[in-house]
Amino acid sequence: MDVHLVSSIGSAEFTHLTRSLSKSTIIGLDAEWKPVRSQRSAFPTVTLLQLACQLGDDSSGWDESVVFLLDLASIPLPLIWELIRDVFVSPDILKLGFKFKQDLIYLSSTFSAQGCDLGFDKVEPYMDITNIYKSLQHIEGNKVSKNTKSLSSICEEILGLRLSKELQCSDWSQRPLTDEQIRYAATDAHCLLGIFKVIQAKIIEEGHSCNIVEDQHQSDISLGLKDILEMPDCEDKLVRTKICNAVDIVQATASSEECERIAKGVEVIRKTKPMDESLWKIVRNYGEKLILQESDRTPKTSRKKGRRRSSVVVVCKEKQLDNVDWQGPPPWDVSMGGDGSPKFLCDVMVEGLAKHLRCVGIDAAIPHSKKPEPRDLIDQAFKEKRVLLTRDAKLLRHQYLIKNQIYRLNSLLKNEQLLEVIEVFQLKISEDQLMSRCTKCNGRFIQKPLTTEEAIEAAKGFQRIPSCLFDKNLEFWQCKDCNQLYWEGTQYHNAVQKFIDVCKLKE
Repeated sequence: MDVHLVSSIGSAEFTHLTRSLSKSTIIGLDAEWKPVRSQRSAFPTVTLLQLACQLGDDSSGWDESVVFLLDLASIPLPLIWELIRDVFVSPDILKLGFKFKQDLIYLSSTFSAQGCDLGFDKVEPYMDITNIYKSLQHIEGNKVSKNTKSLSSICEEILGLRLSKELQCSDWSQRPLTDEQIRYAATDAHCLLGIFKVIQAKIIEEGHSCNIVEDQHQSDISLGLKDILEMPDCEDKLVRTKICNAVDIVQATASSEECERIAKGVEVIRKTKPMDESLWKIVRNYGEKLILQESDRTPKTSRKKGRRRSSVVVVCKEKQLDNVDWQGPPPWDVSMGGDGSPKFLCDVMVEGLAKHLRCVGIDAAIPHSKKPEPRDLIDQAFKEKRVLLTRDAKLLRHQYLIKNQIYRLNSLLKNEQLLEVIEVFQLKISEDQLMSRCTKCNGRFIQKPLTTEEAIEAAKGFQRIPSCLFDKNLEFWQCKDCNQLYWEGTQYHNAVQKFIDVCKLKE
């Protein structure tokens, strides 16, 4: 995935963006903003706009793509408003999104606040991944669920890729963006191209995109030309132009406003390649318009005064709970009857932290079930003498049941959460501890390493070892609990270096 962060209109990245837009027939759209918890009188300010451009039309088109992240916190918005508007309404660019109307509302508000007229009012042609996914289910005769699937679920089902939504609620207004945020934002837009490519192929295979009568297509084109020819003062322009294709007609009838923009050097999207016939038919059958009404431009507040007061109280309670500091010895402390080895239980909200803790050699378990009840988490933490790590403020209300065994993390990102746990619990991390636990099940490794022959025998019917490793004389390690095999390859060394940097072990 080729990713470019665009922070200035004078940059090479911005030039690359405009050229890519002129060659793209499909674009994936997404936006990010700093999340807000309470009711506000204004919309959030969008600080990042993602555009994933597909540059190819063949079966490998998804690979021929590039993602641009427009840093709206750094670029003066009036300088790019017309460019973005042209993309949103270009008839030769199919825009893909996932529930993008809310993003459009916030984008429109953000640009309006910077003096860009009324912001944006429409996106067309547009396709929502949710709707075209449901159309595919209907075509294949599958039962269409009334509940809307998440983008992560659709991506996993269609592409076999699991999207992590851990950074969705991170602070997107802070600069510079972290590498994890950049990767997250780019993937969210890029996956839209991949999902659509698969669905597009299935629709064409089923033949459901070929229901448009060719005569109707031709009559529509004729009607369009007739409308153009009937435009005032159009004859002189057309007579002076050799009309060879549709591009010549557009150039011959360009508005004075557009000509003025070109003279000023303002970027105008000039499509060098229109949609091919198969894509055009799919757009004709499944495409839609996103149009903002006047009512969409005003933030909606709850009419139920009692409920609004209740939400304020909940926010206040959460703030009070957030300020609870860790006090007293942890359950693994020798004075508490423990063995002195730190042990944690990461609930479903911070399950990704468990793998990070295991990578630095810390015992980190996850819940026994996928959707555990609070009582189940508390029982597991108590029986196994673990500190329960969570982002759920409600769990702190059960602090009285297991004293000094629940800690609410303040950080949102996994790397920062890891550092927070190390600091709060004063954990000692050394380079020797790195990658000493099974990241899959939290088990310990067998002390004696296995030879290549022993590893091949142990992996039979269980795990595949790449044949390219056989002649490298590597040492293999096996988990005592789940029998997973590990070896010190490139991935291992990259992981070790990552946690050396994160934990600052060589400073």
